[in-house]
Amino acid sequence: MRIYIRFFIVLVLLTCFVAENTQGQAADRIWTLQMCINQALQQNIQIQQSVLNNEVNQLNTGQARASRFPSVSASVNTGAGWSRQLNDNNEFGTYSGSNNMSYSVAYDVRLYNGFKIRNSIRQSEMECQAGQYEIETMKESVSLSVLDAYLQVLYAGEQVKNSEKQIELTEEQLHLSEERMNLGAISKSEYLQVRSELASENLTLAKAQSLLAVNRITLMQLMELPASSDFSIEQPDFGNFINQFRKPVADSVFATALEIKPRIKNSELLKKIAGLDVDIARAGYQPVLSLNGGLSTAYTSQSDLTYVYQEVNKISPSIGLSLSMPIYQNKQIRTNVSISKIGLETSKLNDMGTKNQLRKEVEQACTNVITAEKEYEASQEKFNAAVESYNVTAEKFNQGLINSVDFLIQKTNLISSESQLLQSKYNLVFSYKILDFYLGIPLTLE
Repeated sequence: MRIYIRFFIVLVLLTCFVAENTQGQAADRIWTLQMCINQALQQNIQIQQSVLNNEVNQLNTGQARASRFPSVSASVNTGAGWSRQLNDNNEFGTYSGSNNMSYSVAYDVRLYNGFKIRNSIRQSEMECQAGQYEIETMKESVSLSVLDAYLQVLYAGEQVKNSEKQIELTEEQLHLSEERMNLGAISKSEYLQVRSELASENLTLAKAQSLLAVNRITLMQLMELPASSDFSIEQPDFGNFINQFRKPVADSVFATALEIKPRIKNSELLKKIAGLDVDIARAGYQPVLSLNGGLSTAYTSQSDLTYVYQEVNKISPSIGLSLSMPIYQNKQIRTNVSISKIGLETSKLNDMGTKNQLRKEVEQACTNVITAEKEYEASQEKFNAAVESYNVTAEKFNQGLINSVDFLIQKTNLISSESQLLQSKYNLVFSYKILDFYLGIPLTLE
């Protein structure tokens, strides 16, 4: 008994050690964008549910294919009966019993039913393929969400760094202002203005840190990971992304997207499936021709023949054809055909709407790229000018040539232009990746 207890304790300790080691490795991992996307795709519940639903479609396809083959059934019947027979004196005698047994095997196969079986098989196969396209569409949607969240984390992280850098500069200016105030070079109000600016920048830093924490949580939730302060992502080099001066043509991008996007293929398949619904409904007008047959034998105890002899010699095969022709079905077939036609028209409109929506998205993506490039160039020029102006103003402030008000105005302009440049940079990167998405280019930052 002690041996089992010791073994159990060792097993528990090993399990805890492995779990802690695994969690430690996950915490120490630097997550790239591709790793985040893969994690999200593996853990997303909706995607897993869609995969299971498509497995049902595959089973239905197998069932539809099996309908081509004959259906075979076997039956065994047994029973006993008692009766009284008249004797020589024309009187009923005592009850006498008999046992009866029969065996039969029957089969039935549809030879013709208006191609309903064939169309049902084609429809089931298309539903499987449409289900796969639906899964791919969901994966694309999740991947875009992860990309957006990943860039938001990077953006918030750079905001935090910029805020910390600005605070360091302001602290130096505050120390200098304090020395100049003590020497009587500036008034206390000018010193307090610099101090107020430092407090404002600390508040900006706190907001940036809060935004970073929220964005990190959002990304981890998309990846189905528990919230952890040790979670960190890779900082890519955006040198190759900015500025590419791309001039996308919406018609060309749209033509490419029509060929590769799974949601377009899915909508086209759904339209074909609806068309087969019409054919299947129309099959109700057609006659049904079936081949059927069977094999039976029987035994009765009233015969003097042996059981085996009766079973062997009473074998009775049968084969035949049956033709069923619909004459009047209370408008059921006509109604089914009408409903399926409405479904076909609805699927055509859905297909048209899906393609129109894709065209609008592509046009918007192309426009966003062009405007984002212009905004980034303008923000870059504004930031460069603000840096030069700030350097001159800071030098004058250090020499006591301007007051703190003029200096803080210029510093505010620098902070504002730096924030605009940062925002325009990530907006440009995101715009490029969205355009790549419609062109079928993988979502990477490498």
